[in-house]
Amino acid sequence: METVYWVLIAVVFVISFLALIYPILPGVLFLAAGFLIYGFAFSFEPFSPLFIIIQVLLFISLFVVDYAGNAYAVKKKGGSKAALWGSTIGLIAGPFVIPVAGMLIGPFLGAVLAELIFHKTGFKSSVSIGIGTVLAFVGTTIIKVFTQALMIGYFYYQVL
Repeated sequence: METVYWVLIAVVFVISFLALIYPILPGVLFLAAGFLIYGFAFSFEPFSPLFIIIQVLLFISLFVVDYAGNAYAVKKKGGSKAALWGSTIGLIAGPFVIPVAGMLIGPFLGAVLAELIFHKTGFKSSVSIGIGTVLAFVGTTIIKVFTQALMIGYFYYQVL
C-alpha cells in the first residue's frame, strides 16, 4: 500500500505542473493534496512549523506572481483593466481551444480584443499590450515552475 501512496503523491505533483499549461486546474491545491496524502498515509511529523510557514509563503507567492506579473505587464504597456480581464479569459480558454499553443495565443488575443473593443485603443497599441501579457505569462510560468519544484524538493527533503 505504501507504493500506492507514493504513486498517488507523484501523480498529484505532476498534475500541479500540468496546471501551468491548463490554468483552469488548481495547481497549488494539487501540491497541497500531495502533502496531505503523505501526512494522512504516513505521518505529519516531518512537517515542522518552519516547513509549514515556508510552504504557505511559497503557496502565497505562486498566487501573487500570477496576478502581479500579468497586471504589471498590462499596466506597463498602457493597457486597461479590460486587457487584464481579456488576457485572463484567453489564458483559461486558449489551451482548450488550441492545446498547448493556446496558452500563448489565448492571452494575446484576449488582451488585444479587449483593448480594441472596450478601451478603443489603436491596433498597434493593442498588439503591444497583447505581447506584454504573453511575455508576462511566460515569465511568471518560469517562476512558478521553479517555485513548485522548490516546494516539492523541500517536501522530499523533509520526508525522506
